[in-house]
Parts: sequence; structure tokens; C-alpha cells
Amino acid sequence: MPAPRIVLFHATPVAMEPVNQAMSRHWPEAEAVNLLDDALSIDRAKEGADLSEGLIDRFVDFGRYAHRIGADGILVTCSAFGPAIDRMAKALPIPVLKPNEAMFRAAIAAGGNIGMLATFAPAVPTMTNEFEAFVAQTGSKAMLDTIVVSDANDLLKKGNATSHNRLIAARAPELGQHDAIMLAHFSTSRAAEAVRAVVNIPVLSAPDAAVTRMRGLVTGD
Repeated sequence: MPAPRIVLFHATPVAMEPVNQAMSRHWPEAEAVNLLDDALSIDRAKEGADLSEGLIDRFVDFGRYAHRIGADGILVTCSAFGPAIDRMAKALPIPVLKPNEAMFRAAIAAGGNIGMLATFAPAVPTMTNEFEAFVAQTGSKAMLDTIVVSDANDLLKKGNATSHNRLIAARAPELGQHDAIMLAHFSTSRAAEAVRAVVNIPVLSAPDAAVTRMRGLVTGD
């Protein structure tokens, strides 16, 4: 039986390394294929809180291409496209996984007072909406507090991961009294160890949880 082909759908190159490492850790027998259109994140940043129909259509078209090249599942790694991911999931006959769904599940299991560290501000409204919808769906009463760490994403894009991680970790103690901290984006998972070094609560990152969830959806394990 051939290995399942999982398309890792990227809107920014900084998300690629963390999820590929997670695939190697948790599902090495799968065939991971990377699709990148970084114009998506550039144009998303120009649009503000709401996604335009044009950008949603572009996103879904990219997903249709992933399906045509034989994807058994699509794992989206950018957290700023919630409505577009929903549209893609309805359009395709394969599992399409939002980047943070599995992380939300783990966070709510830790308690009702959740913090989140983000570095890409346009992603925060859609992530907050997704979190609240997930809370309502599960019957939880969990609350979310978010801190946007300015400049960290720009540093990472310039190749300075050390400073990116340091800036994120410097803000983490502000959420230290919460039940858990989520690192909002696949790219911020690089800072997990730095954040864990300065707080005494669970620190959750999206890539590991998402890969494990996608494996279950595709294989039934």
C-alpha cells in the first residue's frame, strides 16, 4: 500500500521547517509535499480583519491543485485564513485540517484560562473566532487572552530565529498565571523551549498536535 501523501499548505516560508520536523517525528512513513504561495500572507496582511472573496477563491484554488496532485490530506500551516480553510474543506473530498484545531483541544484540556502568544497580528481575529467556536462546540467555558509580540515575525523572516525566540519568551511571563500558553503560529513553535524556560505551565505548539491529528484523520489510528 503506498504511503499517504500529505500536502503541507504554506502561505509563508517560515512555517515550513517546523511542520516538516513534526512530520518526521510523528509520521515519517507519510509522503510530505510542500506547497508555498507566500503572496497569500503578503496580501492577507493588506486586508485587515476580514478576508476578501478574491483571496478566499485563490486559497481554495490552491487547495484544488493539492487535491489534483494526489493529496490524501491537506494540512494548512497558516493561521490567518480560517474562513478560506472552511471553504476548502467543503470543496474537497479529503481531510483538510486547520493549523490550530488540535492545539485548541489540548489547551482546553489544560484548563479554562488560556493565553496565546502571536507574532502575526492579522491572524489574531480569525484565530480568536475559531477558538471561541471550538469552545462553544465542546461546551467549555475557556477564555483566551492574546499578546502580539511586535517585530518577532520580521526578525524571523530575516533569518534571526534567536532574537525571534527571545522576544516571544520575554512576553511569556505576562501569561504565566494562565492554565496554558498556546504559540499561535507554526512559525512560533521555534520559541517553545525558550518560553518553557520562563513559565511553569504547559506551553503548546501547533505542528506536533496538528500532524498527530491529521494522521488520525487519514489512517484512522
